Amino acid sequence: MGERGASLGAPGLHQRARLPWEDVRAPQVRVLSRVAHTLGKTRGARRGRAPRFDAWVEPGSGPAREPNPGDEKGRTTMKFMILVKATKDSEAGKLPDETLLSAMMKYNEELARAGVLLDLAGLQASSKGARVRFSGTKRTVIDGPFSETKELVAGFWLIQVKSKAEAIEWVKRCPNPFHEDCEIEIRPLFEMEDFPHASAETRARADEVDRTIRR
Repeated sequence: MGERGASLGAPGLHQRARLPWEDVRAPQVRVLSRVAHTLGKTRGARRGRAPRFDAWVEPGSGPAREPNPGDEKGRTTMKFMILVKATKDSEAGKLPDETLLSAMMKYNEELARAGVLLDLAGLQASSKGARVRFSGTKRTVIDGPFSETKELVAGFWLIQVKSKAEAIEWVKRCPNPFHEDCEIEIRPLFEMEDFPHASAETRARADEVDRTIRR
């Protein structure tokens, strides 16, 4: 880890290291295409009207989804970021084998078919990233790699489900992303409803930003 300008010295930095959920090498191209097609339809629906996330999952395709009366704010669905924590292998840029790729693609298909998947991606090793440290008006750029491996993120899914319990059930179905012990963290996303003190103007601006990114 060093300040901006330090040479990383690692070979092949121009090559993008892919993790299980985003590798598209044959014979996974057809599998990922089906996931992308289903996910694309979900994203397209969000540009017009909200897709139906209250549909029942087909038997065997995912956790049972019980009717949800809504949380304390009346919401019947919640968004969660599913964070795959980094490991020594992921930080070393080690790629998954074909068996793991296939298992991950099957899981992604299940998420997409169930209508709960909003987005997903794998992250390259921290050696190819950077951090910006804030101290008042000062900004300091720090190049990777970063030493605290267990605190780093190697990939994510963004899902929309009825409850944290359902999110947990989906994560428990996930294949182990690595051939070693690892952790997957589940975090709910903030919505504007979580900020009751926000002014009408701020809410309107937030709505406009949301409309802009969904065009």
